[in-house]
Amino acid sequence: MSTIKANTLLHSDGTTTTQPSIPALDTRMAKAWVNFDGTGTITINDSYNVSSISDIGVGDFRYSLVVAMPSLSYITTCSATYDTLGLSAPNSTSEVALTTKTVGGSAFDCIGVQSMVFGS
Repeated sequence: MSTIKANTLLHSDGTTTTQPSIPALDTRMAKAWVNFDGTGTITINDSYNVSSISDIGVGDFRYSLVVAMPSLSYITTCSATYDTLGLSAPNSTSEVALTTKTVGGSAFDCIGVQSMVFGS
């Protein structure tokens, strides 16, 4: 196995670049992700490109993106811990709504909620 270590990546034309702006990798990388506690006061455990989360109601959350998606043609994923189901849907280019429910279908505030956004 080979290992590549670098402090700086260069584009083929010699300009400096960072990983998200490497064209071949860009569409395969998450544009945003968040891990948060959805019980009580919302606590963001870790995130990328997420500025805040709003608690809309039991099991209903909406998070805002720092850098908006260029169009509504993006996908989201959502998961939650325990016996809950995470449902996520693109609502706008700058916000994502998600719902956590028990397997039986009842709205439920869950401790571990994770969501990601992918698109170009």
